[in-house]
Amino acid sequence: MRIESFFSRIEDLIGNKITGFKPVSGGSIATTNQIRFENGHYAFLKTEPYFNNMFFKEANGLKEIRKSGCIRVPEVLHVDTDILLLEFIEEGKKDKDFFSRFGKQIASLHKINAGKYGFKEDNYVGATPQLNIAVNTELDSWCDFYYNKRLLYQYKLAESKGLVGNELKNGFLVLEGRIEEILEGSEEKPTLLHGDLWNGNFICDQDSNPCLIDPAVYYGHREADLAMTKLFGGFGDDFYTSYQKKKPLPQGYDYRENIYLLYHVLNHLNLFGNSYYGQAVKLVWSYLH
Repeated sequence: MRIESFFSRIEDLIGNKITGFKPVSGGSIATTNQIRFENGHYAFLKTEPYFNNMFFKEANGLKEIRKSGCIRVPEVLHVDTDILLLEFIEEGKKDKDFFSRFGKQIASLHKINAGKYGFKEDNYVGATPQLNIAVNTELDSWCDFYYNKRLLYQYKLAESKGLVGNELKNGFLVLEGRIEEILEGSEEKPTLLHGDLWNGNFICDQDSNPCLIDPAVYYGHREADLAMTKLFGGFGDDFYTSYQKKKPLPQGYDYRENIYLLYHVLNHLNLFGNSYYGQAVKLVWSYLH
């Protein structure tokens, strides 16, 4: 659908005429454009979502992080099944303190606690459904929640797509019996997570402040957020140093990193296919030798 077909609706909502637009990079899950209003203001417009409820879920995630007051996220201007209109954040240059500031702010975000694991609704990690509505012991046990709602869900999805070979199948069966042992000693209260914290989901504003975008929000273990920062890199050393100073990690966090990376690698296997299979197998078997 042509972007111009949305303009009259947006103009009625905002009360200002749109005078121009240009495509901007925004991933593969929606069409993204910067739009310019007659009053000189800009907004970021997403259209053509994968799923009809996807923009509502993203908006609710942004609002949850914004409510914390810990780190900047774009303000939600309007959301509907087919459009998500956000504050446009002009990108700037990272100053020497950017990653130190970023680490402190994520540590502050990770001090926001909830009584139960999960979130008020299911949402998406990329274009994959992410299950947050927990049942029974999953609400109180991170191990149960993480295994059932994260690892097992992605594994079964991969199995249904014919992406699971014997190496992954056999390893995953053994891993199921070892996950409590792997996560032992790291127990903490559920904490607010971005949920998909890789280097494509933050930007630097013109005042060199970190800004989070495209969340997959839930309340879980903060090590899951930090592990995702390692999958593709792009987070400076100062990020981890300042995070540790503000909110030190439990002993053994580096040992548990692979179990949290596994969720996202399985997700990438489901989204992008066999190029991620070997990495998934390697992560599973890193705990089984």
